[in-house]
Amino acid sequence: MPFEADLPEAIDVSALNGALREAAPQDILAAALATAPGRTAMVSSFGAESAVLLHMLSRLDARTPVLFLDTGQLFAQTLDYRKALARQLGLTDVRDLRPAYADLALHDPKADLYRTDTAACCAVRKVAPLNVALRNFDAWITGRKRFHGGDRMHLPVVERSDGKVKFNPLAAWGKIELDAYVAEHALPAHPLVQAGYASLGCWPCTKPTQEGSDVRSGRWAGSEKTECGIHTLRRGPDPTGEDVGGGI
Repeated sequence: MPFEADLPEAIDVSALNGALREAAPQDILAAALATAPGRTAMVSSFGAESAVLLHMLSRLDARTPVLFLDTGQLFAQTLDYRKALARQLGLTDVRDLRPAYADLALHDPKADLYRTDTAACCAVRKVAPLNVALRNFDAWITGRKRFHGGDRMHLPVVERSDGKVKFNPLAAWGKIELDAYVAEHALPAHPLVQAGYASLGCWPCTKPTQEGSDVRSGRWAGSEKTECGIHTLRRGPDPTGEDVGGGI
């Protein structure tokens, strides 16, 4: 069921989630693209597990916009991997989203905000740029999975987020399914995976994952923070001074 003009609220998210709850990731992804033709984007970190969903997308429509948050504090290996993987998969519309220079000058002029306020750092470098980019879309696709734990344990396949529809095609997949898909399609691993990074974000806030720990335990290690903010509901003004509404 495609969106009516500029009216994503017309979608019955509960019914759509129910219909797709047991569907294969490829079918969920196809449904996402069909729900809002030309108005759907994938958000990808090009991280440790990203190749799976990006490969599925390349098989369905390699022209789909892929939004990549280049925070200015990513590992160099991630930037290299983003270029190499996009080229290998034939993705033709990967968009690099960067924080606004004015926001950095005002809120993080020394690039050390992460030392004192990781939430504010993520808001400037991730949430604000993505808020702006998503204004052009009615639906978006993420690579989140329930086995990552935390708030993701009860992740629906389809949900509503700030008036948009968000799809999580890999919600039900675990490491076994991911590894099997990677092996079947000979997908290249992120170069830092062999160094023990099971989940990757910005270099100041990401450490190798300890054996036996949760996949995302290396993210903001030692703090209670588990999400950067792009998947949590936010209301009111963000650190950039803009009212971002209900969050993304």
